[in-house]
Amino acid sequence: MDHLETLFLDAGGVLVFPNWNRVADAVGRHGITVSPDALAAAEPRVKFEIDQSIRHGSSTDAQRAWMYMERVLEIAGVTAGDASAAAVRELRAYHAEHNLWESVPADVVPALERLSGLGLKLVVVSNANGVLHRAFDRLGLTQYFHCICDSFLDGVEKPDPRFFQIALDRAGATAGSTMHVGDLYYVDVEGARNSGIRPMLIDPLGLYQDYDVGRVRTLDDLADRLSGMRAEV
Repeated sequence: MDHLETLFLDAGGVLVFPNWNRVADAVGRHGITVSPDALAAAEPRVKFEIDQSIRHGSSTDAQRAWMYMERVLEIAGVTAGDASAAAVRELRAYHAEHNLWESVPADVVPALERLSGLGLKLVVVSNANGVLHRAFDRLGLTQYFHCICDSFLDGVEKPDPRFFQIALDRAGATAGSTMHVGDLYYVDVEGARNSGIRPMLIDPLGLYQDYDVGRVRTLDDLADRLSGMRAEV
């Protein structure tokens, strides 16, 4: 911990989450009833499924995002068809303009303040769609970060080490003094390790308990862990 100077943070799944109320409303406008709670409950396991597919696949983040959304709808009880497809098109249009990952858990801002208080430089390193800066401005999160790296704007995405190097250069950081916190093993953990950066995985349901990586349930738990390590130094 005494050598940790910079903290890279993924956006989706770490700092911001899909607005399931907006998703449920969109589906409802097309005659399908589903609760935001059912969508939220389906999401972690669907994300784990998607992560396993990444291990052997070559899909892009943009492709996976809507495979993920369609699968969440399916697991939550929405039958695939014209109505659900129309709802997904509506959500895609909103996401392209505003970013659907716009729900900020209550612990995120206090955790960011605690992490900054440890003297860490905070940097967003996210596979995104080009509107992340605008979304973070709207959500009041930009102020907490030294810089925000959006893969769409930089033309390369995790797990490619080139994206991590772009973030290191932009932050004025070194790999050996940086930790990357993400929510996908085969994107965030492997990408960070291949870049010489130590990884940490957000794993709220313990789905990755057999994986060789440090895990925390939430960003608040990460702040607890790093605060404790700093106190021991």
